[in-house]
Amino acid sequence: MEERVRNTVESLRKNGFEVKFFDNSNEAKNDIIRHIQNVDTVGIGGSMTVFDMNIYEELKEKGIKVYWHWKVPDEEKMEARNSADSSKIYITSTNAITEDGKLVNMDGVGNRVSSMFYGHEKIYIIAGINKICKDYEEARNRIRNIAAPKNAKRLKVDTPCAIAEKCVDCSSPSRICNVEVILHKKPSNANIFIFLVNEELGY
Repeated sequence: MEERVRNTVESLRKNGFEVKFFDNSNEAKNDIIRHIQNVDTVGIGGSMTVFDMNIYEELKEKGIKVYWHWKVPDEEKMEARNSADSSKIYITSTNAITEDGKLVNMDGVGNRVSSMFYGHEKIYIIAGINKICKDYEEARNRIRNIAAPKNAKRLKVDTPCAIAEKCVDCSSPSRICNVEVILHKKPSNANIFIFLVNEELGY
């Protein structure tokens, strides 16, 4: 394990988070699925990491009730978000992790970032080592100039960052960076499990 990764894991644990380190995403996926029972309801927040890992499909195959707004028609997205918000288990990723153990996130609607710390019995946050940043400034730059432009392109929204491939702090109605949340420490009564994977995952 690289020193920066080891330091990040240690910092996350000092900040109260449960942390597991995996060599690859398949190991991380299997570990999550192993802990989910048929009686559980699962919500998923928008995440290319989770999408690429096929977690949704494998949970559905097991007969688990899974709510994800990415997997329903536009007219059902709000209902899917609301159901995910009240699910027993929530799975998503994070935009950035600082070496001193903070999670930094930007969101358009706010459902993903609020569910990262409230309203669920267990919260699983999966991240590749590409999400590790030296500090808050680097984390914010990563979100503004890597994660946000790539997501804007994926969503095909009419924002300047989708064209310029960097943040210009726009006022577009389609802006996807409306809410910023920083988890400095594990919030009280939140069971947050961070799965750090030794791969580059998501944006």
